[in-house]
Amino acid sequence: MIKTLLKETKQYKVDAFKTPMYMLLEVAMEMIIPLLMAVIVDDGVNKGDMGVILKMGAFMLVMAGIGLFAGIRGGTVGARAATGLARNLRSAMFRNIQTFSFRNIDKFSQASLITRLTTDVTNVQNAYQMTLRMGTRAPASLIVAMILSYSIEPKLANVYLVAVVILAIILTIGLFSVFKIFSVLFEKYDKLNNSVQENITGMRVVKAYVREEHEKSKFSKASRNLAKQFIKGESIIAFTAPVMMFAVYGCILLISWFGANMIVVDELTTGELMSMLAYCMNILVSLMMLSVVFLMISISTAAAKRISEVLEEKPDIVNPENPIEEIKDGSIDFEMVDFSYNEDGSGKVLENVDLHIKSGETIGVIGGTGSGKTTLVNLISRLYDVNSGEVRVGGENVKNYDLDVLRKEVSHVLQANVLFSGTIYDNLRWGDVDASDEECQKMCDLACASEFIERMPEGYNTRIEQGGTNVSGGQRQRLCIARALLRKPKILILDDSTSAVDTATDAKIRKSFREEIPNTTKIIIAQRVSSVQDADRIIVMDDGNICGIGTHEELLADNEIYKDVYESQTGAGSGDFDEEEKDG
Repeated sequence: MIKTLLKETKQYKVDAFKTPMYMLLEVAMEMIIPLLMAVIVDDGVNKGDMGVILKMGAFMLVMAGIGLFAGIRGGTVGARAATGLARNLRSAMFRNIQTFSFRNIDKFSQASLITRLTTDVTNVQNAYQMTLRMGTRAPASLIVAMILSYSIEPKLANVYLVAVVILAIILTIGLFSVFKIFSVLFEKYDKLNNSVQENITGMRVVKAYVREEHEKSKFSKASRNLAKQFIKGESIIAFTAPVMMFAVYGCILLISWFGANMIVVDELTTGELMSMLAYCMNILVSLMMLSVVFLMISISTAAAKRISEVLEEKPDIVNPENPIEEIKDGSIDFEMVDFSYNEDGSGKVLENVDLHIKSGETIGVIGGTGSGKTTLVNLISRLYDVNSGEVRVGGENVKNYDLDVLRKEVSHVLQANVLFSGTIYDNLRWGDVDASDEECQKMCDLACASEFIERMPEGYNTRIEQGGTNVSGGQRQRLCIARALLRKPKILILDDSTSAVDTATDAKIRKSFREEIPNTTKIIIAQRVSSVQDADRIIVMDDGNICGIGTHEELLADNEIYKDVYESQTGAGSGDFDEEEKDG
């Protein structure tokens, strides 16, 4: 885990090395100053020697100046190293997420990935900066102060040693308890973020079903659980502060008492007592700093583990060594394909699928929810890989193709129609970044999207809000189809992508496909029979198996499942809405 994270220090390694060096220099200056103070008191003030006072005072100013410079530089380069690490971690995580297959993505919730990219990285950043600065400064200061204290007066220095041992035991017990609390805390962060994300993305549904109170209650519960854990952890942390201060003032009192008695019998000088008191503060403050460092490390350990999980996740779908860079045609073959979402192959979603589609064919796919329709087409563009069997496109196993080439030639309009912030042109050019305005408009004509775009005040320069919330479901679907067409693919897959448009518009879109892109293989998944009945062939799926293939007329004659679906959709009182120009 640590090795994985430290790889991302990269160009900030020099800053990470400089920071503790500056901290050690600062400590050295701080440790010299009490010795100079002792000389000023004993040889200057007590003996009335102004020359010693001025000389030692000048040295102290120089030492303080060097210490100030070292502290400022240490803080600056330390901050740069920590923020640089955070930047690299976020970039590395984001880059790795982009390589994930759908199976990889399924391992992490969206809320969890967002928490890991934000809160977790921030915790690691703070801990790293604290470790570079205080993690060097505190132990160095404590050790040097202890050594110098024993060199001045071992008997008084034993007071520090006893206090340090007792405090170390108390802090270790407290920090161990805090670590366990914060390990659980990040899971509760995920639940809170998930609650917020669901509520915001589903705001329209929440209001439509008057579920505001339920959502507020769910959020409050998650928030309360998070607060309880924080309070529990912070209570333990808060307990350490008064214990530390009690130890500091207790040591000062004991050293002052014993030191005063030793001065009376000439076993200790006034200047030495002042140095001992200064080192007392250094030792105990250093111990307090160390406790904070260990606390930050405790908090960040759980965060670091979660970040490493994302960085170390290996995509299970990768390019072969010598990938094929060109797809011959749009033919598709499934050879005895089995597929399961479980890595062990249990719970098969597709079983013994044997299917052959010619280039340029229009294929309809119909079946009930959970029948495997979407899973079937996801295998064509390698969004998932088969457990057994083989999927071929253009006569070659899809595993032999370069992934980018395959997915450019297999244009997929997914069930979830996603638009991004930007103009309509910006969204369309996801299909082809170099597409001209004329090409964009032509594809919108084919997708029957131009009719509503031209009615908008700014036409194709109309801005789409995040998620496409300012256009209707049918309009969003048509924009996504136009975007896919801009790829000029050899295979076009529409996964229930016309469900929100009326049947008249659906028919227009299919007519455009037949006339304008006859050589493109078209696979249309639909719930409505009317959307697929004029396809060259229709595939009927049930429970992960193909239970019928044929034309509309053939299936009506000999396939009971297709016949039942057709009759249920065309029977009395269950017709479609066929009004012209309806946007869904």
